[in-house]
Amino acid sequence: MHDTEEALFRAVHGIAGRFAGQPVPVVMDALLRHLPKAPGLEVTEIRKIAEEISVGRDPSGL
Repeated sequence: MHDTEEALFRAVHGIAGRFAGQPVPVVMDALLRHLPKAPGLEVTEIRKIAEEISVGRDPSGL
């Protein structure tokens, strides 16, 4: 797995563990603060990830 992708998956996994069930804006803020910069990662994708975490899912696949 590419280093950037692995860092993204691990960051999402960590945030999912800490912020599961929190409101979407809270999760969005955490994702925007902690996700490593990655080309092609759009705010709409981050919002979808935040929505998954907000309902208790871990979209990282880890």
